[in-house]
Amino acid sequence: MNNIGIYTLANDKVYDQFVALLNSIEVNVSPDIAICIIPYDDKIELVKQEIQSRKNVTIFDDSEALQRWDDFVNQVWEAHPRAKESKLKRPGWYKGFVHRKFAAFDGKFEKFVFYDADSLAMKHLNNVFAKLNSYDLVFDDWEHAKPKKFLDINLDRVSSVTHFIEDQLRYKIHCNSFFGSHQKLFDTTKLNDFKDRLIEKQEIEWIESKFWWSSSALFNYMTIDGKYSMFNYTLSANSQERTGNCANADEFVNINNILYNQEGLKPIYRLHYMSYSSNDFARLCKGEDIDICYKDEFLHYRFLKQPELKPVELKSPGVGSKTYRFIKKAVNKVKRTIT
Repeated sequence: MNNIGIYTLANDKVYDQFVALLNSIEVNVSPDIAICIIPYDDKIELVKQEIQSRKNVTIFDDSEALQRWDDFVNQVWEAHPRAKESKLKRPGWYKGFVHRKFAAFDGKFEKFVFYDADSLAMKHLNNVFAKLNSYDLVFDDWEHAKPKKFLDINLDRVSSVTHFIEDQLRYKIHCNSFFGSHQKLFDTTKLNDFKDRLIEKQEIEWIESKFWWSSSALFNYMTIDGKYSMFNYTLSANSQERTGNCANADEFVNINNILYNQEGLKPIYRLHYMSYSSNDFARLCKGEDIDICYKDEFLHYRFLKQPELKPVELKSPGVGSKTYRFIKKAVNKVKRTIT
């Protein structure tokens, strides 16, 4: 059994981000740390080919654990009031298998850190693993600072049935794009307890309707009752530990292809390319000048081991391509609104 390791969730659709993340971990975390890839679905041929040359990277192969999380999530969301309104059945076109990241709790690492595949690792994890000696969960995000209307948990409802006031609950809110934790924190017994509370006691209504399919919302529900000790670097008493992490929201300084918080040049743990699609990165890697913040840093890590394939020059897409993508995006938005 391995003591520590890293997990990510991937398939061939996010291949470019996946490769960039692996390369950034090798350079900025450790070339030897064990990494386990949780399959988003069965489309992982490119992923398997990529890791053949990486001795420290394996595929998560516990199909029972994946099925257990699939069953849990599907049963829970089917009990949400919104499920009756939706014409889509799980897994639908936007309700896929993101929740499979939680299979990390059933994995081989006693202590682990999970990165979303659309991330770049920027800093070693020594401090995170040290924090896990004292905490059940470690986070590094600003989800707790969002206005109430943008939170996926209804704090008023939770406060009304628990002994926590809103401020106490808010500090427990977190994202699920990057977290550290322990093996078996959520075992089968715990999942059955969650399912009973969510369905039979209708605690599923703690989750805001507009986030009823969100893995982050479910993760927040699972940790908001105070039974788990949590540390969030963005709430740290040490100001040096409070940094940004989002590519499209925060400003960073590049020093030798490692990003630092612009204010104070504080080192960050990872850069998260949230809100950008895998298609955006695929086109960028083919030489199209896509509007992605910190795209040069992404291309550096994506082609770190294949510099000969890195685009020499980025070219703007033609008018026809722009028009087609705009129309396609608008149609998809209408479909989401209708459903």
